[in-house]
Amino acid sequence: MGHRFVRFCHRYADHFRLKTRDVALQSKHYLQGLVQSPKKNMERMVEVVPNSDEQALQHFLSNSNWQERPVLDQVALEADQLIGGAEDSALLLDESGISKKGTRSVGVSRQWNGRLGKVDNCQVGVFAALSRGSFATLIDVRLYLPRKWTDNKARCDGAGIPIEAQRFKTKPELALEMIRHASALGVRYNWIGADGLYGNDPTFLRALDEQGEVFLIDVHKDQQIYLEDPEPRRVEAVQKRGRKSTRWQSESTPIRVDQWLKQRPESAWKREVLRDGTKGTVTVEILHQRVWLWDGKEAKAHHWHLLVRREIKSPNEIKYSLSNASEEVSSLKLAQMQGQRYWVERSFQDGKSHAGLDHYQARGWKAWQHHMALVMMAMLFMLEERVEQQEDYPLLTCSDIETLLAHFLPRRDIDADEVIRQMELRHKKRQASIDSCFNKQQLE
Repeated sequence: MGHRFVRFCHRYADHFRLKTRDVALQSKHYLQGLVQSPKKNMERMVEVVPNSDEQALQHFLSNSNWQERPVLDQVALEADQLIGGAEDSALLLDESGISKKGTRSVGVSRQWNGRLGKVDNCQVGVFAALSRGSFATLIDVRLYLPRKWTDNKARCDGAGIPIEAQRFKTKPELALEMIRHASALGVRYNWIGADGLYGNDPTFLRALDEQGEVFLIDVHKDQQIYLEDPEPRRVEAVQKRGRKSTRWQSESTPIRVDQWLKQRPESAWKREVLRDGTKGTVTVEILHQRVWLWDGKEAKAHHWHLLVRREIKSPNEIKYSLSNASEEVSSLKLAQMQGQRYWVERSFQDGKSHAGLDHYQARGWKAWQHHMALVMMAMLFMLEERVEQQEDYPLLTCSDIETLLAHFLPRRDIDADEVIRQMELRHKKRQASIDSCFNKQQLE
């Protein structure tokens, strides 16, 4: 596996060869640190990776002028070769919060951190994952910038945010950018999945529909639906000063999806087996109906699927989803599509636990983008190993791969003298920090 990792790094080497500085070696050292070091910060990486240097890695991440976009695009295309183009290939969108202290890290703010389930001081990235069955990997990302950042040009400039990225964009807008980019790149997927944050934005759903994208996306319980075609009709009204205006009107009345659910008898629920899991079959109960969606401005309502899902062991845990898939798609297929979103959460777990997704020393825009590109490289390598070894090792996990790489790749901390040297260096830094705190107290 160590040899395959080296060959993998060589495939990407051209992206890191610059006229002013050859940083290909630093990219290999950083990537090796992400997959081999138990702790993913640079101080710990250099304790494990032979011939690595903390200052060189910091320069590589924060100051080198290599472009992350070609790296991300190659990751996306190679992931597509592995798991794209299948009947169950899907593009999954979701955001993830990464807790941070202070105010200087790019994009950091008091905002919702889904991982913690509360408002927290954090950065939030909107991610795209390519998925097929139980295989999934992250292929793109956009950093969400709250208005506290985009309304403060000096703050944006200080963090190195490019001018074109300083305009405020919602998370659905960022997701739409990634979908359009993946489509233009040629990534092959059969539908798009996302949670209720994205489904609650009607502009996002209609943009996907207009682009010809098939989606199955969660919505909130207050989503308004029509049980019959509202058949909008044009109404002309005379406003003040004699000007005429045109608007659309319907005789039908919408209903909230949770209110519709209360009207359904218990016998309407249908039990379906979605897939085999590690603890047996994954079975859920679903309701399915074709409904109409109309925003009051359109000349014609959208006729989409409504899928309601509840967990058998947790019947109060209910999810509502809308899909513009063809009318012939079965309720079981829709339920499987909805269940596929589980794998983007697994991608976040694997990325954070085994590839350093939330472990980085990066305050500026460039460093954050660089780190995320390298994390996705590391995750792609792990996906390659899982796909290639699935016949011999069908239960191979990212955790297994991290353990194997820690053993097979060369290590710096292999003899007693080196381990003692590293401990003494940590103590020296720790003492310097203690002395600095005491000196500050004396000056106060």
